[in-house]
Amino acid sequence: MSPVITSLLDTDLYKFTMLQVVLHQFPAAHGEYAFKCRNTPERPLSQLKHELEQQLDSLCALRFTQEELAYLRSLRFIKSDFVDYLELFHLQRRFISVGEQDGELAITIKGPMVQAMFFEIFVLAIVNELYFRALDTAAVRAEGQRRLEQKITRLRAFAAGEGSNAHFPLLLSDFGTRRRFSRDWHAHVVTQLHQAVPDMFRGTSNVFLAWQLGMTPIGTMAHEFFQAFQALGVRLRDFQKAALEAWVQEYRGDLGIALTDVVGMDAFLADFDLYFAKLFDGLRHDSGDPYHWGEKAIAHYQLLRIDPASKMLVFSDALDIDKALALYQHFNPRIQTSFGIGTKLSNDMGLTPLQIVLKLVSCNGQPVAKLSDSPGKTMPTDATFLAYLRQVFGIRE
Repeated sequence: MSPVITSLLDTDLYKFTMLQVVLHQFPAAHGEYAFKCRNTPERPLSQLKHELEQQLDSLCALRFTQEELAYLRSLRFIKSDFVDYLELFHLQRRFISVGEQDGELAITIKGPMVQAMFFEIFVLAIVNELYFRALDTAAVRAEGQRRLEQKITRLRAFAAGEGSNAHFPLLLSDFGTRRRFSRDWHAHVVTQLHQAVPDMFRGTSNVFLAWQLGMTPIGTMAHEFFQAFQALGVRLRDFQKAALEAWVQEYRGDLGIALTDVVGMDAFLADFDLYFAKLFDGLRHDSGDPYHWGEKAIAHYQLLRIDPASKMLVFSDALDIDKALALYQHFNPRIQTSFGIGTKLSNDMGLTPLQIVLKLVSCNGQPVAKLSDSPGKTMPTDATFLAYLRQVFGIRE
């Protein structure tokens, strides 16, 4: 069976950027991650167990090559000692287990955060590709190509029309590694868009594709980074500020897009004071109504007497091309915008995509959680802790 993952660069940039902070600032932290499928697949994912076990064995045999390490060294925010660590790095098979629970696929990762957090994107990409291999036909690929060409036509028409005189450019990026149809299809889509609309399609979260295509790797932080601080010895009410401060100290002005929805936008803005608002370049949306979220962000910058046009909003929640264009037209020219599109680029084949996640559920033996602005996105965890988290931040169910 051919391996799904053939390079340790074939993951999202934020895995490296978060891992670097973990290694430098809390290397002894221990994490536990749990897998969940939010929709009902056409065939049980538990049928993939044996193949998944084999793929994990293959994944854990990989090492970074000297060429890959040289590329990472070329990124100015990646520090030399971190690349030295990666030269010795490989994923340890003993930290991940695959089983079956109530007829469903169960995947659990338990181990040091410097190991555990690096599994996520690889595992999700593997599960996706194994699932869709049985559905991979010439007709499915033809439909995927037809949809891709429609996207390109739509973007070119927009660029020639209403986008030609826009104040800020339309910036699109690929965020589709974790839910892609397959590795080769993902590369095909990103390559086609990069060649067809280079002025709009500026980057990809996938480090390997960014390297191979000479594109900008895109990403900063994910929910797990903030969640870990719920268990790292700071007062729970201060965990967001502690996470943001750790990021500032690590990157000193680089990678300045902050994620906002770990305990909701309102609670985030209460902590995102003038200090952080000046230090960070902008904010990323990943749940809740994007228009309401964006208006709240603009109002917050105005309240702090910061020109919103000097900042950027990055949208990344269940986007497609039409949603991105509508949001762009709504907010331009009041504030800069960028759009990370995932499944609707890397797995738009006419088939029903899997809605799978692999989330941090505990750190250092304590439960952690995300209180999403979107119903259904809150990962099940310790009910007592969830109630306490809501109480601390004044969030209603």
